Amino acid sequence: MRRAWPDAHLEAMVFEDTASILEGNPDLDAVVKAPSRAKPSQGLRLAGELWRRYDLAISTQPGDRPTSFAILSGRKSVGMIDDNFNGRVKAMLLGRYARSRSDLHRVDETLQLADVIGIPRVPEIVAPRAAAPSPLQPDVPYAVVHAAPFFRYKQWHRDGWRRLAGHLLGKGLRVIATGGPGAAERAYLDGIWEGLDVVRADGALTWPELSSLMADARVFAGPDTSVTHLAAAVGCPTVALFGPTDPRRWGPWPASGLAEPWEAAGTIQRRGNVWLVQNPLPCMPCQLEGCLRHVQSHSLCLDEMPAEPVLRAVDEVLSSSKGGARGGVMAKTPLFKPSPSIAP
Repeated sequence: MRRAWPDAHLEAMVFEDTASILEGNPDLDAVVKAPSRAKPSQGLRLAGELWRRYDLAISTQPGDRPTSFAILSGRKSVGMIDDNFNGRVKAMLLGRYARSRSDLHRVDETLQLADVIGIPRVPEIVAPRAAAPSPLQPDVPYAVVHAAPFFRYKQWHRDGWRRLAGHLLGKGLRVIATGGPGAAERAYLDGIWEGLDVVRADGALTWPELSSLMADARVFAGPDTSVTHLAAAVGCPTVALFGPTDPRRWGPWPASGLAEPWEAAGTIQRRGNVWLVQNPLPCMPCQLEGCLRHVQSHSLCLDEMPAEPVLRAVDEVLSSSKGGARGGVMAKTPLFKPSPSIAP
């Protein structure tokens, strides 16, 4: 939308506990923060404040709440719908809609909305930008490692991370280990990095500072988590460790676009600036929450993933240059001609 309508006023509505990732985003003029667990009175008040506030409001998710806000806040509304009864009701209330497609990468699925409103697709992820370099940015070659995913079932094992750190140190790189500020995550990382010469950055960086740090790193390595997607987006050579998650749907999106879809499974796959490493057991990708089907479950595919393919991917990164193939761009005749006040 920013490329199509450079003079428009663009706002994004997100949950308040995730809004910080949009800090420094050059495409947005403002961010509307919604309570993640809103009381009915809070939801009604926010709906009243946003009532017909925008010429065009777009919901990128098929859920009831985001769709309702799009319908209420936009003079024209566009949304994503599921192929069920609720979806058919929403289709009647929305001005235009796209169908959710679990067979597409999430970015490609969302880009259907560009087709619906009649603007060119821009298959790039826009990362937050910092006004100044990260305070932890060294003046020597360095690697960034993020070992802690949000959920247990996406964790790799301690010995693997320690071997990776030792391998990077042996290559003459300073190793910066990032992580969140929570006490449980810090304790988990203490057990991984104990006795190793790594620079700890637990909760020390904002999202823009983290983007700046990773943009100049020789290599980033991390599990299936938001920081890994951010590393890919800023163009850092990224080694992503995937377990149960299907990369065809959720694989990191390279900085220059995903010209060729990810395969379901393979030991090492490369797309642009991203190397995706898996332990391809017959059951994966299962798209389940670990072997026990809950977020604190173990995942055999990650518990048994050897360090060797990860180290091999890192060596490939260090012997190659950044970059990759750019994805395609499509354009269609506009369905809407909104005046410059738009809420994505």
